[in-house]
Amino acid sequence: MAKKYKKWEPLVRINEQIRYPEVRVLDDEGNNLDVMSSDEALARAMDLGLDLVEISAKAKPPLVQIIDYGKYAYNKKKKEKEAKAKQKSVETKNIQVKVGTGEGDLILKAKNISKWLEDGQRVKLDLFLRGRVKYLEKGFLEERLKRILKLVTTPYRIADGPKKSPKGLTLFLEKGTKKDMEKMAEKENKDNQLKKDQNEDK
Repeated sequence: MAKKYKKWEPLVRINEQIRYPEVRVLDDEGNNLDVMSSDEALARAMDLGLDLVEISAKAKPPLVQIIDYGKYAYNKKKKEKEAKAKQKSVETKNIQVKVGTGEGDLILKAKNISKWLEDGQRVKLDLFLRGRVKYLEKGFLEERLKRILKLVTTPYRIADGPKKSPKGLTLFLEKGTKKDMEKMAEKENKDNQLKKDQNEDK
């Protein structure tokens, strides 16, 4: 059976391993103590019963911290774990509706969209247009998309679209906040009022 090797990690120098003429020293709270020799910094750390840990060798002068090494290593691993969680790839889910999709199907599709958004996924929503339907007024087609959007229960924001696409009309949804929903509702009310005013002027 092949031996498993641990992933290589850069060496963290501590205590006597730190040998620079000058270092910039931080205390365990991250406050700047001053620039001093490595020997003086190590002596301060030992007086406090702590370690001298290299934070950045590339800094000028190199940056070190007086801190408990166990605490430093724990916090470093915790930050790396949080960063990995944030880097988790976001999958784009696809869903398609037609101009004539029934209410029951719309409800089921809206449930899927709500769940995907809640899980942090991106959703690509296609209004499939075929034949003469492609040439219907854009405003009417956008209203068809709004039929399903009104059934989505997870707060969302429209990341892109609606735009013409090979399938018809496409928009992308991402998980949003109540504020995003309020802004969209406010914009829709303004647009509706504008249309109403324009019709009255005619």
